[in-house]
Amino acid sequence: MAGPAALLESLEHQAGALHTLRLVSAGSPGPAQYSPGGEMEVARLGQALELKEERKALGKTPEEDEETGELTPLSPGEPRPHRLSQPGLVRNETLREMALRSKLSRVVDATSRLIEVEQTLLLPLIQQHPFPLHPKDSIEFRNICSRMALQREGQQFEKDLHEAHQCLKTIIEKLIWSLAVFPSEPYIPVRSALRQILQNLLAM
Repeated sequence: MAGPAALLESLEHQAGALHTLRLVSAGSPGPAQYSPGGEMEVARLGQALELKEERKALGKTPEEDEETGELTPLSPGEPRPHRLSQPGLVRNETLREMALRSKLSRVVDATSRLIEVEQTLLLPLIQQHPFPLHPKDSIEFRNICSRMALQREGQQFEKDLHEAHQCLKTIIEKLIWSLAVFPSEPYIPVRSALRQILQNLLAM
C-alpha cells in the first residue's frame, strides 16, 4: 500500500510532464520546432536560408524542389507546380497534422484534469485509506514528454506522442483499478472523474 507520499511523487512528475507538453503544444509538429527557448526560431530560419542557398547553388527547378517536398515561390504569371494539381497529397498531409494536434491536445487536457482530480479529490482520500500507486509510470510519462520536446524528426515525434498517450492511459486505468477495491461513496466521484478523463483521452 502507498500513502500520500507516493501520490505526491506522482503528481510532481505529472506536473513536470504537463509543463513540457504545454511548451510543445505551443508549436506545431515538424522538424526544428522543439528546440529549447529562442533557438526554435533561429534554427528554423537558419534551415530556410540554407535550403535557399542550396537551391541557388544547384540551380534547382520547381519540379526538382517538388521531389524533395519543397516549393519555390512563383513569379507573376508563372504556372503552378504540378503538386497543386494533386490535392490528395496536400489533404493527406493536412489531415495527419490535424490528427497529431488533436492527439496532443487530448494528452495535454487529460494530464491537466488528472492532476486536478488527484490534488482535490484523491489526495484527501488516500490519507485515510492508502492504496496501490505506481509512481514509476508517472516518471516514464515525464521522460517521454521530455524526449518529445527535443525531437526534430516528425516520425519520431509521432511515435513518442503515441507512447505518451498510452502511458497516460495506463496511469489513469491503474488508478481506476486501485480504487475499485473501495466501494464506499466517497470514492464514487473520483472514479467517475477518472473514467471521464479516460474517455476524453481515447476520443477519436
